[in-house]
Amino acid sequence: VQLVESGGGLVQPGGSLNLSCVASGFTFSTTPMIWARQAPGKGLEWLCGIYSDGGTYYRDSVKGRFTASRDNAKNTIYLQMNSLKPDDTAVYYCALEGRLSTRGQGTQVTVSS
Repeated sequence: VQLVESGGGLVQPGGSLNLSCVASGFTFSTTPMIWARQAPGKGLEWLCGIYSDGGTYYRDSVKGRFTASRDNAKNTIYLQMNSLKPDDTAVYYCALEGRLSTRGQGTQVTVSS
């Protein structure tokens, strides 16, 4: 399993970012995936998941602001993040559902004015 996250950066409060995660080494099209994050000094926090058919589920803190999607033809999942807050500052990871140990190297998101 290999997962490569990208798309992070510095954004002002209220701004948006779209993260990507390219997968390889397993049958992506039939595998549920998740997004998670780790803020400075805190543990890993699950954010949302996406099933193989594109169905999604979210934790309450990001519901309505974050949207997960996937393109099975490109072995890629996405996380569109809107209305970003300073508390969203973290390293963001994708992983196989239920297997956080498969996460990639992550992509840094910093929300600051």
